[in-house]
Amino acid sequence: MQTEHLPTEDLKKFGIINEDLSFSKNLKADDIQKFFQGYTIVADNGKNRATFQLTENNTKLKVIFLERDKSISEIIENSKEKIEYSNIQNLSNENEHKRSLEKKAFIYDNENNIVAEFDLIKNATELTAIIVDKKDVVEMNRYKNELQKLKNFLMDKMDQYPEIAKEISNELNIVSREINTVNSISPDEKQISKGGNSESDLNVNDRDRYEDANRNREEQEEEIEQEQEKHRGFRR
Repeated sequence: MQTEHLPTEDLKKFGIINEDLSFSKNLKADDIQKFFQGYTIVADNGKNRATFQLTENNTKLKVIFLERDKSISEIIENSKEKIEYSNIQNLSNENEHKRSLEKKAFIYDNENNIVAEFDLIKNATELTAIIVDKKDVVEMNRYKNELQKLKNFLMDKMDQYPEIAKEISNELNIVSREINTVNSISPDEKQISKGGNSESDLNVNDRDRYEDANRNREEQEEEIEQEQEKHRGFRR
């Protein structure tokens, strides 16, 4: 592994490596190996989050600063009682025209005593499966409400930045489909658990509940496109 061209001063500055060029004890050997392969290191401190990635053949360090609406300790604590949602705002200027808000869901895994983080867009299918599998009407309604907030944000963003409308539209389609998937769950299924003590289960195998929704993707896409056209016409 070649390390002579690493941006050592930047790596020292952010505590990724020490003065003797050894890596921080907070990083596992697997983390370091992935870092050299282009994976991102994430550091959380209170409401602040920073991501670090080696670019340009490992000669440059890309750093992005983000800010949560809640502290990571608060998120972890709250997630033990219910699914916790949090917004992360990108404070860097390089992507000012792109989606600068990420919405995350945090689910406590009782069996392994860990908190799993899911992005409402990047991990949409998996997250919806987990929430539907809980059979908890309150959690499903909370999830749908968060999806709707994200949808409204993306539609406003599309109007503000038409030059990247296609990229935003792809994300908007994902969010709209997940809303439709949750809506497709029958009332009987939604009533299975009303405030019951269901444990988090991150290993979801039964996806039959929303196969019917997947069969209607084409019809949903037409509805989404019509809704977007109405939204754009209204804002003009």
